Formats: sequence, C-alpha cells, structure tokens
Amino acid sequence: MEYNSQRSKMNISEYGRNIQKMIEHIMSVEDREKRNQLAKATIQVMGQLNPHLRDVNDFKHKLWDHLFIMSNFQLDVDSPYPIPSPETLEKKPERLSYAANNITFRHYGRHIERMIEKAKDFPEGEEKEALVKLVANHLKKSYLTWNRDAVTDEEIATHLNKLSNGKLNLDNIRLSNTQDILTAGSGIGNIPKKKGFQSKKNIQGKSSYQKKHKK
Repeated sequence: MEYNSQRSKMNISEYGRNIQKMIEHIMSVEDREKRNQLAKATIQVMGQLNPHLRDVNDFKHKLWDHLFIMSNFQLDVDSPYPIPSPETLEKKPERLSYAANNITFRHYGRHIERMIEKAKDFPEGEEKEALVKLVANHLKKSYLTWNRDAVTDEEIATHLNKLSNGKLNLDNIRLSNTQDILTAGSGIGNIPKKKGFQSKKNIQGKSSYQKKHKK
C-alpha cells in the first residue's frame, strides 16, 4: 500500500494525483519530441479538469505555468509561453499607493472639494456665480443627508469659505430652501403624493372592474 507520506508533494493539489503522476512520467522520458507531445496532451487534460479557467484571460498560458510549477520547474519541454521561474512565485507584489484621506468635511466628500478647486479658477462673472451657487446648494444637500435638522445658509457659507481657502463667498447668492431640497426626490426625504394621485395598480383594478360591470 502506498501512503500519502511516501508520495511526491503536489504543488497544486486541485489537479489531483493522476496529473501529478503524468507530469512525473513526462520528466522520465528521454526523447524531447516525445516529452513535448506528452506535455501538450497533459495540458488538454488539465483544461478539461478545470473548465472554469476558460473564463480567465490567457487560460492556456496559466495551464502551462501550472505544468511547470507542478514539476518543481524541472520539466524540460518547449513551451509556447515564457517559462516561469521559482523567483516569480516568491516575488511579492508592489505596495499600492493610496490617496491621502485628508478631507476637511467628510460628509461632503472629495468630489465636492475638486469642484470647489475648479470654481476657484473660474473668471469672475455670471458663470462663476452660477457655479458657486450650484456647489453651495450641493453642500447644503449633502449636509442634510447626515443631519436632518435645519441648516442655515450662513453655516454653508462658512464651510464653502473654508473649503476654498477664503476665495469663494456667498455674498449675494440665495440658496435653495431646505424644504425644497428635502422634497426634491434626491433620496433625502419622501416625496409627498400629489392630490388626486392614484397608483397604476389601482387604476388598472378600477378599469377591470368597470369593464366587468359595464352593461
């Protein structure tokens, strides 16, 4: 009886012991052309055993890499792809650089800060005034998302001034009413139904009832 402790180590156990034995047999073949034929046949079997790899880009490349890994990089055959080395498995991925999270007001988010940076560079005029009003109303709406209590325009003006380093002000700009923002269908508040509103389901039910009892 052959115990697992007596068998060779499987670097990729998902393919099973039979594939491991096939690879070991290929390594024992002296004829290089014969080894190449057996390696290609083994690749086909490996693909059939793992059909999910077909959804992966360059799945044939991945199969060939697995073939060499399972042979402990000792298999000497001609590969259509660059042959991997043990160093490639031990190589650690490069550390990702994350953006700094120095956000002045987290409830406004980073995108609004970028909008304010663009607004600061706008030339003076009606377009800049309209953009500042749009940004300020967005600040007010974002504020109400986290705090349903009434917020004053003076408070929004203070936040806008701080976010723009004192370059944007709301001197003669009047912001949207708080109640209008809450009922604008932005997901902050519930939209009240108009008078006389009937749902589609009720209308269909009423129509069916009228047709049924129509003389």
